[in-house]
Amino acid sequence: MERLKDKVAIVVGASAGIGRATAELFAKEGAKVVVGARRGNELATLVAEIKAAGGDAVGLAGDVRSEEYAKALVALAVQTYGRLDVAFNNAGTLGETGPSTSVSEEGWSDTIAINLTGSFLGAKHQIAEMQKHGGGSVIFTSTFIGYSSAFPNMAAYAASKSGLIGLTQALAAEFGPANIRVNAILPGAVETDMFRESNDTPEKAAFVSQLHALKRIGAPDELARSVLYLASDDASFVTGAASLVDGGLSITRT
Repeated sequence: MERLKDKVAIVVGASAGIGRATAELFAKEGAKVVVGARRGNELATLVAEIKAAGGDAVGLAGDVRSEEYAKALVALAVQTYGRLDVAFNNAGTLGETGPSTSVSEEGWSDTIAINLTGSFLGAKHQIAEMQKHGGGSVIFTSTFIGYSSAFPNMAAYAASKSGLIGLTQALAAEFGPANIRVNAILPGAVETDMFRESNDTPEKAAFVSQLHALKRIGAPDELARSVLYLASDDASFVTGAASLVDGGLSITRT
């Protein structure tokens, strides 16, 4: 069953982790995929692999902090495939961590720019195009941090990702009448480069694993399946949702 047959999708932050897994799954489910990220070589490899598997994809490298890049991704989708139906704004950074009294203004601003402003700029131009075609689905990657749980030394990350939930709700209310759904996934710990960066010893990884009800770390493809649901018509009555996909981390106290 091709749940995204004849759909055109943008996936930003597609060079690795959740974004890469989602781009691959979207293509398998029939979507024509436009992939974006900073790393051009990784994007080229991803596009080649999708095509080798029988899918259809193009890539464009760039910086999500640039509004011109947001415009260019939408333009590429329209020029190549004629429309835009789905957008997954997944690019993100852990940003500057450490005691909040020591976080630099530059570190704070850069984290907000990548995680929150970059997602807004993407959605701004994605939604404008979707309005021309009768609707669509926009999905953001937020997090449980700053929503259902909190960790010290992560103020910029928590604030930027929490801001995405407010953005999700505002856009869902504004563009619901245009049949555009806007949702966010809130992952728990997932086996990605970002997770390995902040949990760089077996002890740290084991500690985080135990915080989850399932007592393990998630896999990128598990998150991709939740994104697919929100992108597809299966979620036709779902909008404005902050969807926890966190292995029970938010409800675990043991």
